[in-house]
Amino acid sequence: MGQDLLFEFIGTAILVLLGDGVVANVILKGTKGHNSGWVVITIAWGLAVFVAAFISAPYSGAHLNPALTVGLALAGLFEGNIIGYIVAQMMGGILGASLVYLFYKPHFDAEEDSTTKLGVFCTIPAIRNYTYNFICEVIGTFLLVFGILYVAGAEISGPYPVALLIVAIGMSLGGTTGYAINPARDLAPRIAHAILPIKGKRDSDWTYSWVPVVGPFTGALLAGGLYLLI
Repeated sequence: MGQDLLFEFIGTAILVLLGDGVVANVILKGTKGHNSGWVVITIAWGLAVFVAAFISAPYSGAHLNPALTVGLALAGLFEGNIIGYIVAQMMGGILGASLVYLFYKPHFDAEEDSTTKLGVFCTIPAIRNYTYNFICEVIGTFLLVFGILYVAGAEISGPYPVALLIVAIGMSLGGTTGYAINPARDLAPRIAHAILPIKGKRDSDWTYSWVPVVGPFTGALLAGGLYLLI
């Protein structure tokens, strides 16, 4: 594994560890952060992106998101190993989610609601409507990738703009689906949920799992295409 792939793996693992970690802290029974709310989750996800990008950006560019990798490649801003990056991101996401389970295991054991446990790992729509859930993921990811493309194209240094963009998307557009906007943030932890020995867990909601994968890739392709046009 090259240094770029290694740090893409490490960065995505950190992203999911901190991102899913705040969800666990807010929704699992008996934690110090229990019921601290949506604002805590959205700010912490932005900080998770900042920390992960700060560590990995000098070595891999800190994509941390398969949809972003595809969007950057389409826009002509990435000529690296697309498949390698996606594999590294997915493996990092599985590791990060597994570490969240290890960290919060007593609280997973104490939590009776199986859907709450699933919600630590992956997104669950507030109202299940696959068409509108898909549209929400497309729009959220489009905004994310389009913003990042202009940050990258303008060579604006540092992860600050992207972290703020993540917070804004979460607070403004996250209430419908939980704003996956990243297959490595949703599908990878969903796989971890399926394979980990979580006490009293439910199914991993595979009937919904395509939405936070196809939606982000679609949004990223639209963003990359529009960036090329304008």
